[in-house]
Amino acid sequence: MKISSAIAQLRTTDLPASIRFYTEKVGLTLEFQYEDFYAGIRAGDQLFHLKHVDEKDPSIDYVDEEGHLHLSFETDDAAATAEALKKNGVPLVTDVHETAWNTRELVIHDDQGHTLYFGEAL
Repeated sequence: MKISSAIAQLRTTDLPASIRFYTEKVGLTLEFQYEDFYAGIRAGDQLFHLKHVDEKDPSIDYVDEEGHLHLSFETDDAAATAEALKKNGVPLVTDVHETAWNTRELVIHDDQGHTLYFGEAL
């Protein structure tokens, strides 16, 4: 058996708003949309899915309180990523900083509150 990729899924109570956030604010690409409840977002060579649900994702508060994450994106320039996000009106939860594990990272929340990390290897 060969596995070629793994795809994460985020739950959203407003699929059109989440698609706009990821495409217009973050600069990613809509890969596909199936009816009004499912979509794929392309980030480089990777995909993640958005699924419409009726109630807020219960993991959002837990992840935020415990310092975890929902998705982590690798970038070649964390500072430029931060500036692009700010320019597009996305507030940073944690500004660009260097970590003990030899990365430069920043943290944002998406339109639903999911915690997203953007990191650059040093």
